[in-house]
Amino acid sequence: MNLDTAHLISLFEHATEGIILTNGKGEITIINPAAEEMFMYNASEVIGKPVNLLIPERFHPHHSGYLNEFYRNPQNRVMGSGRSLYGVRSDGVEIPVEVSLSFYKKENELFVTAFIVDITHRKNIEQNMLQQQAELERMTNDMRKLNTQLEAKVEERTLILKEALQKLEQSQKELHDALDKEIQLSEIKSRFVSIASHEFRTPLSTVLSSASLLSKYTTTEEQSKRERHVEKIKNAVRNLNDILDDFLSLGKLEEGKVETHPVEFNIEEFMEEVLEEMKPLEKAGQQMVFTPEGNPVIISDKRLLKNIIINLLANAIKFSDENTTITIHYKIYPSHFEISITDKGIGICEEDQKQLFSSFFRGRNAVNIQGTGLGLHIIKRYADLLKGNIKIKSALGKGTTVTVSIPVTEQIQ
Repeated sequence: MNLDTAHLISLFEHATEGIILTNGKGEITIINPAAEEMFMYNASEVIGKPVNLLIPERFHPHHSGYLNEFYRNPQNRVMGSGRSLYGVRSDGVEIPVEVSLSFYKKENELFVTAFIVDITHRKNIEQNMLQQQAELERMTNDMRKLNTQLEAKVEERTLILKEALQKLEQSQKELHDALDKEIQLSEIKSRFVSIASHEFRTPLSTVLSSASLLSKYTTTEEQSKRERHVEKIKNAVRNLNDILDDFLSLGKLEEGKVETHPVEFNIEEFMEEVLEEMKPLEKAGQQMVFTPEGNPVIISDKRLLKNIIINLLANAIKFSDENTTITIHYKIYPSHFEISITDKGIGICEEDQKQLFSSFFRGRNAVNIQGTGLGLHIIKRYADLLKGNIKIKSALGKGTTVTVSIPVTEQIQ
């Protein structure tokens, strides 16, 4: 088992959402551990069984209609818009869920993947909000009664009730914020499902088709054909690895697990190592030129800086043509140092530049180029950790310059 296969298996086995794959007959073919735990079944108990096993019986007639409609017109989507969805555990207990669907075809058979989230916690929050609202109404009525019955103590009672109402309103605000955050997280997960299913499909199809064709080239004269397909497989695997790295980096950032560890190092020696690593990604005739200016010894987080530069260089290579030069310029100032990376690639329109650091954003002239839309978002987060900033200067068809400024005199924590 290679590293990329292990990554894919790890994503499936350790996903916090339930994942269930059904075949063209609506039968369960694969279920991950999170879904087993959610529905309290072992895989052996559900494999080969209709997916209706996990749906309350009262919904079976409607679900059959929805299932038939999906098979007639399959498309990636979130189920349950405008209505509540429920699953049923092996012990008969119903649980509220959210379900996102994606699909693919293999040998003319349609397979449907369901990504399932148990939203019991969110439903409890909503119930708490209703209870808090009822409490607010009750206390408001009490205030009216007290004002009528205890005119002599209006000020005192009003003050007490105002304080209670402030606390209650604060509590409601916290509940609203918690619910909004969970909804936003759910939307991000849905976008992740859609993007991941699309981005993984292309390189995996390349690997499968090239691996199949390799077995047909058995003679020495066909060595060049074999090498061409081996290179296709390598490129596809690199794409998969880049996608996984982006998702894993974003996950660590969201969980607050990325820390800075500044050390002293020589930027010229550092860049020699980085450029050597990037050589296998260069297109035919491309060159990367490093021009340092000033004292090469700096103090910064070497690992985070390397991630920033590698991501920017990968973008410059990807969005530039063959036989072009990519320039990396370093300059030291009393308070900070700057690294600028300039390419002569496709450039970025002014309107897209405003959203470049948003997660999952792709420029309109880059939608047909491999990528997750997370690279610049992750770079910006890394620069923020280093208390630095990023500036982009670009024009369509004329190339792009990205300048990263990092402080050198301020202590990084």
